[in-house]
Amino acid sequence: MKRRTALVLTPMLASALAVAACCAQDAPHAKLAPIPAPLGVPHPGPESDAPYAPQPILPGGVEITLYPPGSHFLNMKRIREPEQYFMNKDVAGRINAIVNIHNPSIEVHTVDSGINTGTAVILAAGGGHRTLNVGSEGADFVPFFYNYGVNTIILRNRLRRDGYNPQTDETYDALQAIRMVRAHAAEWKIDPNKIGIMGFSAGAELASGAAVLYDEFDKKNSGPDDPLTGISSRPDFVGLVYPGPTPFARGRTAPLIPRNVPPTFIVSAGSDDQVHAVWADEYFSAMLALRVPNLEMHIYANGRHPGDPLRDGSHMTGGLTDRNNTPYGTWQFRFIDWFRDLGFLQKPGIETKAAKDTAYFLSQPEHDAKP
Repeated sequence: MKRRTALVLTPMLASALAVAACCAQDAPHAKLAPIPAPLGVPHPGPESDAPYAPQPILPGGVEITLYPPGSHFLNMKRIREPEQYFMNKDVAGRINAIVNIHNPSIEVHTVDSGINTGTAVILAAGGGHRTLNVGSEGADFVPFFYNYGVNTIILRNRLRRDGYNPQTDETYDALQAIRMVRAHAAEWKIDPNKIGIMGFSAGAELASGAAVLYDEFDKKNSGPDDPLTGISSRPDFVGLVYPGPTPFARGRTAPLIPRNVPPTFIVSAGSDDQVHAVWADEYFSAMLALRVPNLEMHIYANGRHPGDPLRDGSHMTGGLTDRNNTPYGTWQFRFIDWFRDLGFLQKPGIETKAAKDTAYFLSQPEHDAKP
């Protein structure tokens, strides 16, 4: 009987407590202070008579423009225009994308000397050459790579929407970024033999171009007036994440693949992102035909391209996001496995397996690339 009475009294007690709490809220009391405005929100720099000075989007970022003032690479008619930021509507202070980039730059984030591997990854964000999605495909990776002792550089390249050509202007920005990081390697405690590039979607179009066009770029930019003359733009590794069209895409004239082409990690969704999966496969097939060492590709069955609609009415996310708890949301850890296997997570100054394998490949007879 006592137990039955207790069971009846319990919901009655809960109801009474709820009423008491409600009355307490209605009672006169001092008001809470208003929530303060967010601090540290990134803002573009002002327009002035000088070339636009890019501003860091994360605390501690070091911004360096890619080309000297007056460079023939720059559009001097628009060099003073400030960039435009697109901020996240739901998260105060979070930047989504940048447009109107006419003075391309890199934003450098180094790691503590106690964990530094000397490796540096340059991030080329996507956005369909309409926007540069430096939030999910740039800033989010800085703390991720920091945990592995990897220095991170966010590339701020020019865009097709602003009148630039992805296959020339934008790819030149990627190649110039590699030279710039290598030129400052000693100052940033970066191993000059462990500098690579990871591109996302449209950014992977730049990264795939950088993977094979470095010799041509270096030869064209070797004059006595170029401060980076003699510094190689060859990346030591390449990551292509849900890539846009590569130099080996159908309808393009494929370039010659250098014998010392860097190793490449490739990832994409499969049939539900067919176009990007095909672009991934075209690059992989071109490299595989020559038996280029240390290629790795992951095509995930369950996934779509970032921004594409899903059946539940939501949209596929990109970058490091979990992607509804699917295997596709773990691709970054497969990259780390590959990275570790090739020796990029060792201490600075230790020759990587990737470098050793490339040297061995160069010592062997060339393979016939015909099927």
